[in-house]
Amino acid sequence: MTEHTCFSVSIENAVAHIVLNRPEAMNTMPRPFWNELPAIVRDINDNARARVIVISSTGKHFTAGMDVSVFTDGEGVSASGGDQYARAEAFRQFVLTLQASFSCLDEARMPVIAAIQGGCIGGGVDMTSACDIRYCTEDAFFQIAEINIGMTADVGTFPRLCKLIPEGWVRELAYAGRRLPAQKAKEIGLVNEVFATHEEMMTHVMGLAAEIAEKAPVAVAGSKRMINYARDHTIADGLDYIATWQAGMFAPPHMMEAFAAKAQKRDPNFPDLAPLRKKM
Repeated sequence: MTEHTCFSVSIENAVAHIVLNRPEAMNTMPRPFWNELPAIVRDINDNARARVIVISSTGKHFTAGMDVSVFTDGEGVSASGGDQYARAEAFRQFVLTLQASFSCLDEARMPVIAAIQGGCIGGGVDMTSACDIRYCTEDAFFQIAEINIGMTADVGTFPRLCKLIPEGWVRELAYAGRRLPAQKAKEIGLVNEVFATHEEMMTHVMGLAAEIAEKAPVAVAGSKRMINYARDHTIADGLDYIATWQAGMFAPPHMMEAFAAKAQKRDPNFPDLAPLRKKM
C-alpha cells in the first residue's frame, strides 16, 4: 500500500478504510492532503478495489480544517506576481482544484461513510458534506469557521449543506461561525446517529459498511447515482433518468442470485464493479 503523508489506508472484506492520521496537528489539511485524498479515492473507484469507503480520523478532533500553509506557502492563495486579473483567474482555478478534492467522494461509484469525532471544522464540513452518510460521537461539533477569518467558505459547504439541512441553519452557521453540536446535528439531519464513544461509532459504521458490501455492487452504485441525480434535478427528470438507467443496467442474474441466496440461507455472491478503462 502506498505511503501517504496525511492518511493511512486499508482494504478488507471489500471495505476501504481511509483514516486521517495527523492527530498531533489536529488533522489539519496541508497541501499534500488535497493531492492525496483524490488520488486515494480515485484509485479505489477506478480499480474497483472496494464496495464501500469509510472515512474516519484519529485523536481529539476529526479535523481542524485547512492548514494555514495552504495560504502562506507561496503557491496558494497568497501568491503574488503578475497581472491582478490573471492572478484572479489563477485563484479561481486553485479553488476549483480544492473543490475537486472533495467532489471525488460525491462522484465515487461506491458509498462513502464518514465517522466524525471532536471538531469537524472548516474544510472538514466541506469534506463530510460530500459523503453519503455521516455519524458522529457525542463530543463532535461542526463549524463553518471561514467567516471567523474573514472569508466565505468556498470548497463545497454551501452547495451541499443546503441540500442536507434546513437553509436557516446553514445561514446561522455561515454568518455567525457558531458550533453545531452533535445532538443538534442529528436533530436537523446532518448525521444519522450520535454515539457515546469513538469505539461504539466505529463498530456501527464498519458493521453498516460490511452490510452494504454484501449487496449487489451494481445496484448500490445505481442507487447512489439515482439519489445524487434526484438531488440535483426535478422529479420528472429523476423519473426519466431512472427509467433510462434501468433500460441498460437492469440485472436479472444479480436478482436471481439474491433470490437463490435467500432461499438457500447463504450469503449472496455478486460480481464486483468492473475497473474503469484507462486512456487509450
